[in-house]
Amino acid sequence: MFRSSNIVSRIFERQIRTPAPGTSVHCARQFYENLVPSCTIYDIECPDHSFRKFTDDGRYLISFSRNHQDLIVYRPTWLSFSCKEEDCDFHDLPSKAKRFESFFTQLYCVSLASSNELICKDFFLYVESNQFGLFATSTAQIHDAPAIGGAIQGVPSIEKITFHLVRLEDGVILDEKVFCNDFVNLAHNMGVFLYDDLLAIVSIRYQTIHILQIRDSGNLVDVRAIGAFCREDDELFLNSHAQCMVFVDKSKQHDLSANQVENGLQSHQNMPGTPFLSGIKQRLLSFIFRGIWNEETDHTMRVQCLKKKFYFHFQDYVDLSMSKVQFLDRHHLLIKFGSVDGGVSRNTDHHPAFFAVYNMETTEVIAFYQNSADELYFLFEQFCDHFHATSRNLLYMNFISSHSNNIHALEQLRGIKNKSSSFSQFVKKMLTSLPFSCQSQSPSPYFDQCLFRFDEKLISAADRHRQSTDHPIKFISRKHPNSLKFKIKPGPEAGGLDGRTKKISSFLFHPFLPLALSIQQTFLQPSVVNIHFRR
Repeated sequence: MFRSSNIVSRIFERQIRTPAPGTSVHCARQFYENLVPSCTIYDIECPDHSFRKFTDDGRYLISFSRNHQDLIVYRPTWLSFSCKEEDCDFHDLPSKAKRFESFFTQLYCVSLASSNELICKDFFLYVESNQFGLFATSTAQIHDAPAIGGAIQGVPSIEKITFHLVRLEDGVILDEKVFCNDFVNLAHNMGVFLYDDLLAIVSIRYQTIHILQIRDSGNLVDVRAIGAFCREDDELFLNSHAQCMVFVDKSKQHDLSANQVENGLQSHQNMPGTPFLSGIKQRLLSFIFRGIWNEETDHTMRVQCLKKKFYFHFQDYVDLSMSKVQFLDRHHLLIKFGSVDGGVSRNTDHHPAFFAVYNMETTEVIAFYQNSADELYFLFEQFCDHFHATSRNLLYMNFISSHSNNIHALEQLRGIKNKSSSFSQFVKKMLTSLPFSCQSQSPSPYFDQCLFRFDEKLISAADRHRQSTDHPIKFISRKHPNSLKFKIKPGPEAGGLDGRTKKISSFLFHPFLPLALSIQQTFLQPSVVNIHFRR
């Protein structure tokens, strides 16, 4: 829309011209090319906390104490100071302005963890509609825990996992949900997914998806558990059926014993109980069976096909375990199945994986794909945004760049595809990100690939630590390829003294203000926090 890159010209042009229908937000976001965090305060004086992220509405900055016991919440404010000189923009900031308190105001400090628990610093979910925060504390992992009480072998155990629902406005703990002797993957929200007011928690140890509802009152209410049972009355039905079977078996056994005594025979062998497969596993196996059954119409070919594709791999299907889940909408879940090792370890590239779409209302599996399926990849490529559950209240959350809504991201994806030697391996690599981790991408407009170009190996919208570099990260205008808009440099201004030491950086961008934090961490050294803002 805008012909000039000058901000004053753009403001006048916005007054006299009307953007094309459906492009008003895109045109308004072009002003971020002029409003950039071009000023940096290096190694700012700040509390020794572990900073997590800004909330998606930009109201709060979440941080934890270094001993992982306390939650500290800040309110972002804008830098203000007085200047008596004429050209204030060309003078250095006063020393009082170069402090953390000039940009953030501490609201409160709340103790979440008990003496033997620690806050999981990589876990945080924000309920934007109520301004609630979901946090997790846990005890230490027990890696060689025995598989008892229905647990599966090879999964570590955590004695106590507690989810805390906190009202971020005043720090009041509204409700808690405790899991005992269980394992939930809390790293980067991998084992928990939030969709509107519904919460899905994956128990890998007991192979159960717990669905909870977050009420406006601040209560965590159990809705259903998907695993051993799929419907609410499945357990009641099976227990009542089992009681009837026990009564019938006892009657038969009494008659059989009488006959054996008459014949001079006495049997001491009990009838072994046949264990059931879990409800979700039975739904999965029946879907696979029906799919193979419907492939052929001839009876002989159908039997051969079932032997080859179903019965030959039957035990492999039975051994599959649920490792991750996400909501597609309020009724459908995308569930990742794989080996036990793939569900526990962080590196899942070399483990076989399958994806199932499950309808919670009808308790049916309606789709099943292997992680090398072309059909699933093409859905992922064309409709990637449908896998992201974004807030309905925050419009700018819909503008997170992906290869299904951004031509530059799509070209980048196709470039990776063309360079790959095997299309099957490329598909497996791309689909490792499914199901998506909840709230794992920053909505900051400075990651909008329609506006800026940057090195995604060094920085991106994904909530991940990056290997740090002593060189500044350049953000270049997409419209004017030779125009450098701003730079982000983590660490000290003069760079590190020892270039061989491994340094890790993380970046926290405000969702809509030209404000960002870069945190560089070096082994056995204090963190270096820089604040990047528009002066």
